[in-house]
Amino acid sequence: QVQLVESGGGLVQAGGSLRLSCAVSGGTFRSYVIGWFRQVPGKDREVVAVIGSGRVGRTHYEDFVKGRFTISRDNAKNTVYLQMNNLKPMDTGVYYCNGVTNGQPTFDPWGQGTQVTVSS
Repeated sequence: QVQLVESGGGLVQAGGSLRLSCAVSGGTFRSYVIGWFRQVPGKDREVVAVIGSGRVGRTHYEDFVKGRFTISRDNAKNTVYLQMNNLKPMDTGVYYCNGVTNGQPTFDPWGQGTQVTVSS
């Protein structure tokens, strides 16, 4: 069973930066497409960024984070990162990672997520 552990969240002022980590255990990490998702109260969980499988996966970003967030992976460490720069209060939420298969989350259960709070 694949396990997902997110970390790196915190409280930061608008304009600040955070780096989130997603440690994946079990399965064959290198072969997984991995995405970062976020959830805010009252809304469904939404995708933020996705990175393809392999050594240098193709990346995809939602418009609301383009130019500010960077997703990357280290296959030797079974870890995916999300570098978040120029944070805005609208980025506040709980961030999760998961595999992505045919546009849908791959693994169940989800990890516990990591809280990101951006103050104005």
